[in-house]
Amino acid sequence: MSDQRASETVELRGHVMNSGLLSQVLDEIVERGCDYEITRFDVGKRHTDASYVALRLEANDADELRALVERLQSYGANPATDEDATLEPSSMAGVFPEGFYSTTNLPTRIRIDGGWVDVANPEMDCGIVYDAATRTARTLPMDDLEVGMQVVCGVGGIKVSPRQRQRAESDGTGFAFMSSEISSEKPQGLLVERVADGMRQCKAAGRKVLWVAGPALVHTGSVPATCALIRAGYMDVLFAGNALATHDIEANLFGTSLGVSLSHGIPTEHGHEHHVRAINRIRRSGSIAAAVDDGTLDGGIMWHTVRHGVDVVLAGSVRDDGPLPDVIRDAVTAQAAMRRRVPEVGFALMVATLLHSIATGNMLPAHVPLVCVDINPASVTKLVDRGSVQSIGIVTDVGLFIGELAQRLAPDELEREPSRYGMTARSL
Repeated sequence: MSDQRASETVELRGHVMNSGLLSQVLDEIVERGCDYEITRFDVGKRHTDASYVALRLEANDADELRALVERLQSYGANPATDEDATLEPSSMAGVFPEGFYSTTNLPTRIRIDGGWVDVANPEMDCGIVYDAATRTARTLPMDDLEVGMQVVCGVGGIKVSPRQRQRAESDGTGFAFMSSEISSEKPQGLLVERVADGMRQCKAAGRKVLWVAGPALVHTGSVPATCALIRAGYMDVLFAGNALATHDIEANLFGTSLGVSLSHGIPTEHGHEHHVRAINRIRRSGSIAAAVDDGTLDGGIMWHTVRHGVDVVLAGSVRDDGPLPDVIRDAVTAQAAMRRRVPEVGFALMVATLLHSIATGNMLPAHVPLVCVDINPASVTKLVDRGSVQSIGIVTDVGLFIGELAQRLAPDELEREPSRYGMTARSL
């Protein structure tokens, strides 16, 4: 290794072998065309013992090295030197200083005046701002940055704690039941039971269960099972778009989803108009809640969210018809509404909606278990590849999965009489 190149020593601590962290770090270094030398390697003797690895990195120049170190910090590999974090004031609203530190969703600390300060609400793809008056640090999206805020720049004085799985957790206890694998060949019953356990543990801890859902909940006939889970208390927050709400309301009003009969599985005459007519009726009422109150809407997922106090955020897109009056049309405003609800979430279930899932995965801290269910393996893979380290991918039919989940968490509610479109007010 040549001393003429830019170099830096980083440390990796924890269960770096059985968690796969060391191999991921080395792969990252090699793929970026950089070099490394393991200068120290202390391996834990017992399964519960942590290991320590020191790596001396080399890159062609300082910029390449900084980019590498910043990337390795997402795995918990931190610079070995003790120095304070570099703070630079923002000179322009909504614009971070050049060289700002781009955050992960892992627990993070910054060094200020020789002491370490925890960074509040860790979130991916943000910056870190420090308030000297309160000696506090937090992540901040760039759109919320104000002139004069002190922004952390560079990679020095920052420590990121990796999310690791001890070998003892692989015996079937805890939520780490699939490592990071994505497969359609896992035992379905086992997967559903582990997800059910995760949701039970979340509720027992007094945290909220978040659903991020797409219209496939309606297309696959999952409305009765979803409504049973809502009544049983296993949906506290719902992030969705115009599509889920519209097709659920269409199903309640017309018995169709995108014009296809849910009871017969065939297109209906003039069925292509149903979703627009459904939107129009809700707009006449003024809102989904008003449509529930005036009797326009008497069943389905959205009816249940109103009657059972589910906190709903509907984020719009350029594809929306209407949209429904409850839909937030501005993307940044919708992001802010979602972000406000994240701190109380203890478990996230993402069902058949790629963009909303990626957006939410970016906001969630790494300690929140996140399960993504989709029939399309590419959708599940994209979420994991975005860097949501807590993501668990399950490739299966959404309808079958939600039905089995309801059987485990809400069997009594599931037995209550459904209508042909889903649970109605008369079945409660």
